[in-house]
Amino acid sequence: MSWLNLVERWFAELTQKLKRGVHRSVQALERDIPAWLTDWNKHPSPFVWTKTADEILDKVATYCRRVSDSDH
Repeated sequence: MSWLNLVERWFAELTQKLKRGVHRSVQALERDIPAWLTDWNKHPSPFVWTKTADEILDKVATYCRRVSDSDH
C-alpha cells in the first residue's frame, strides 16, 4: 500500500468527524477543522492495517469479478 492510501484514509476520517458535528455556518466549519487537526496532532496514533495483503487482494479480486459480470 502506498502513502496515498494513508492520505485517503486520513481524509475519510476527517470527513466522518466533520459530518458528525453540527456546523451552523461556514465560519463554524472553518473554525472546527483546525480544532480537529490540533486534537489529532496532540494524540497521534499509527495507522494499523487490520487485514493481511492476501485478504485485501482477495476482496479486490471479488469486486473486480462482480463489476465485470454486471453487464455495464
